Amino acid sequence: MERLLDIAEVSDRSGVSPSGLRYYEKRKLIVAVARNGLRRQYEPAVLQELALINLAKSAGYSLDEIGSVLRRPGATVIPRDALVEKAGSLEEQAKRLVNLAKMLRHVADCPYEDHFECSRFRKLLIVATKVTNG
Repeated sequence: MERLLDIAEVSDRSGVSPSGLRYYEKRKLIVAVARNGLRRQYEPAVLQELALINLAKSAGYSLDEIGSVLRRPGATVIPRDALVEKAGSLEEQAKRLVNLAKMLRHVADCPYEDHFECSRFRKLLIVATKVTNG
């Protein structure tokens, strides 16, 4: 049997605060398997679960969505179709952010005092409106 990890060690190794670990436990995303006095103890595999939670949060998944994957009986199976859809969504978001950054740079560097006098600025507004409104 592998050595159990104390909540402080899990926190140090995962970067998740002890209060965050307790919150994830309350949300049933992770499980403490024992206690050493008042201190929670975890299986070493919890570090992989926390890495998955962090990755999924970074990708924009909610804790409820993450929990639906982690709480499945047996092995953790991540729905591939949903990942493809999420990846496409993130790529579209990245394009919007790149266009927004270009627009902000132009506004910052535009020689016109009144930006609406600048034909490039007006074109960027049209593009930005199309991108944000779909």
